Amino acid sequence: MKKTCIIISAVIFVSFILMSGESFAQRGPRKGGWGGWGPGTAYGRLYNPQTVETLSGEVVKVEKFSLGRGISQGVHLLLKTEKETIPVHLGPAWYIDNQEVKIAPKDRIEVKGSRITYDGKPAIIAAEIKKDDQILKLRDENGYPVWSGWRRGR
Repeated sequence: MKKTCIIISAVIFVSFILMSGESFAQRGPRKGGWGGWGPGTAYGRLYNPQTVETLSGEVVKVEKFSLGRGISQGVHLLLKTEKETIPVHLGPAWYIDNQEVKIAPKDRIEVKGSRITYDGKPAIIAAEIKKDDQILKLRDENGYPVWSGWRRGR
């Protein structure tokens, strides 16, 4: 009887381990906990509160892009201002796609964000987008992403 219980326990334990491994393999690791978009990632550290500026202009296009292998897709837009046309990085597609504020080509917007160099070219990591009377908040004053909402409870 004791031997049977040990065998059943061992089978259950091995089954649990095998199912857990399969589940992890299907899901894959989540870099930074937010698909590679968290504050501690290399990309997240590009945001610099010292380089924050506000730009106004017209949206030329909105598209999804990839920061690299293993990182979830992001959304950026191309903003045409009086001085330049510059990419504006908004955040992970899974977050942006679920917001009430929708940004589309020909929209006139105001962007507050950190000017960075990305892929050797100037870009903005947006902290806030104003469209008409709507505000899409993406990061706090230190660049901490709002999709990292667990921090709000602190």
